[in-house]
This record gives sequence, structure tokens and C-alpha cells, in this order.
Amino acid sequence: MGTQEINHCVSTSCRAFVSPKDMKELLQCPVCYDFMNRPIYQCCNGHTICLSCKLRMENKCPSCKQQMDDDIRCLILEKMAELVKVGCEYEEYGCHEIIPYCKKRKHEDSCDFRPYNCPHSTLGCCVDGDISTLVSHLTNDHMTKIINNSNFQRRFPIAYLRHDQSYSTWMPCVSHCFGEYFYFHAEATFIKDVAPVYMAFVYFMGKEMDACKYRYSLEIEGNGRKFIFEGIPQSLRENRKRIKDRGDALIVMRSLPHFLEQETRTRCLKIAVQIWKI
Repeated sequence: MGTQEINHCVSTSCRAFVSPKDMKELLQCPVCYDFMNRPIYQCCNGHTICLSCKLRMENKCPSCKQQMDDDIRCLILEKMAELVKVGCEYEEYGCHEIIPYCKKRKHEDSCDFRPYNCPHSTLGCCVDGDISTLVSHLTNDHMTKIINNSNFQRRFPIAYLRHDQSYSTWMPCVSHCFGEYFYFHAEATFIKDVAPVYMAFVYFMGKEMDACKYRYSLEIEGNGRKFIFEGIPQSLRENRKRIKDRGDALIVMRSLPHFLEQETRTRCLKIAVQIWKI
């Protein structure tokens, strides 16, 4: 069968007979359970496998254990992956894109409508969803305070922090302003036998492209000194570790909070937060 005949046969049969469920079963790798794209290999008995799993299995079919040749490809499934169009997995969140099957994974990895992870995911929380779902989850399950203002101040006690811990995060809060939600995060990171380093930044609870419409400032002052950090809120999708590695935050070194509070002796790190739209 020639290439044009395969194209016509696959295109006609997919329109007439192949349901989304059948397509998933046909194009799902039996080893990694991911969707297969070109190249798709098959053994002499017709069992299929993706390239990465074929190499991992040392060219042995996972279904019948037959040795697989490098030149036996399943052209019909490869054409199916190219010709068939499917809906996005995140249709329930608002995405109505119809995309080629072979580009489905790439689209979904960066889809603007993919659910957001809870900011507490690094601490084991596995809840995800759209922004309204997360706000409800944060207030009900994590007791997060909602502040209906773009200007507010947070006080974090530092006297109780122990040097035998490596990381501590303070109770965050969510600011609701300009019709959007912003998540304020503050933490202390400890280095052995050294006073902690404090870090604070603001997440935008929404898409990356919308985060650029806003700016924020974090300010600490005391004892005649003032320190201000201004930045662009990072989307909630941004990895916290990358933010910390870049230093894209207010960073307060070691004993500075104690120095700033010499006049009051409150042993608190006070941070004034301001958010504005540009």
C-alpha cells in the first residue's frame, strides 16, 4: 500500500469509526502509557511501542518478548497521530482548541487553561484547579487570609525560629484587588550555624501574560533605614525554586531584621506590600 493510499485510508477510517477512547487505546504506549508520536515501532506480531521505551526495553517487545527490528514502523498509527484532530484535555477549564493529535501533549503542557497547583504543593498538597477553586481551597483548607486591598502590611515573628530547621514559611495571605488575586509568600531559609536568610515575593494568580500588567513593591524599614524591592509578580505557574535561585524577591540577610527593630525590640519582620497596575 502506497503512502497516498495509507493517508486516504487512515483519514476516512478515523472520521467514520475511531472514537476518542479507541484513539487513546490505539496510540497509548503499553510501557509508559504516554501517547505515541512518530516514530512508532512494532514487532513482527504487530505490537507497538514508542521510541524511548523501545530503547529502554533493549529492543524487546514488552507484549510478546520478540526482538524488534529498527526498520519496522507502524505507518498507519503514525499517520493517525498526524491526521486526527482532538480537543484539549482542559476543555472543562475553558480551552476549546482543536489540535492535531501529534501536537496534543505540546499544547497541553503550555495551555493557558491548564489547572493551577496549590501554592502549598511543595509541602505535599496535591489540590489543583482554576483560580476560583484555589482561592476557595486556600481559605477553607489552609486558613489563608484574604485582604481586599492593594496596600497592606504583614508582620512575621522571628524570635521563635529555630536554627535546627532548614526551612520555615510564614502564614501567607491573598490580596484581592483590580479584579485579580495575588498571593504573598514569605519564608526563612536556614544555613547551618548561621542566622536565617529571609525572602518574600508576590505571585499573580493567573496567566503569565496577564502578570506583566502589574508591579509590586515590598518595603522594610526601621532604625533610620529603609529597604525597598520592586518587581513584576510571577505567575502562580512559576516554580518557586527558580524564583529563589534568580533572587527575584525581597531578600533580607541574617541579622538585619534585628538591627532594624532595635528601637522597638518587637522581634518581628514587618513588610509593607503595595500592588499597582501599569
